[in-house]
Amino acid sequence: MYKNGIKRILDFSVALVAFVCISPIFLGLVLFLHFANKGAGVFFTQDRPGKDAHIFRLLKFKTMTDERDAEGNLLPDAQRITKVGRLVRSTSLDELPQLINVIKGDMSLIGPRPLLVKYLPLYTPTQMRRHEVRPGITGWAQVNGRNAITHTKKFEYDVWYVDHISFAVDIKIIFMTIYNVLHRADISHEGQETAETFNGYN
Repeated sequence: MYKNGIKRILDFSVALVAFVCISPIFLGLVLFLHFANKGAGVFFTQDRPGKDAHIFRLLKFKTMTDERDAEGNLLPDAQRITKVGRLVRSTSLDELPQLINVIKGDMSLIGPRPLLVKYLPLYTPTQMRRHEVRPGITGWAQVNGRNAITHTKKFEYDVWYVDHISFAVDIKIIFMTIYNVLHRADISHEGQETAETFNGYN
């Protein structure tokens, strides 16, 4: 009953109230990022697979410029991320626009993180089960290592969550997420600004 009904009601209600409450912060970040990103825009959007692998448009705050080298190629992430962007990412504030995805029904507050569409053919049947539920802003894998663990381990945690969804588990994940955000834990790999690419093995 919780998984197929109450969870969605709570997602919508909490996300709507949260979005209204943080709207001053939201607008402030829009202003800061507008200038920090040097004309590259404020929002990052990308197609991601959701529940049952249906594709939706993910929203995040953009934390990098679009600066390129002499050949027109984007510079490495570490060179394009701004000081404001690094702060926004390290505090997970870049995820705030996903409250809109939750309100729309694309996502849940808690669930497996929505990854890239190109990974879909690489999943094993067991790993594919992570799409049996709506993806989340945070999840069991994020509070148990996030970018510090392999994709394979993340998928194990994701499937565990699918099999153990409950109100108690979601509350535990929320408190663990708050702890991790306050301690800025597992934001990225050493020497990297983003997580490693999944190649079907790692």
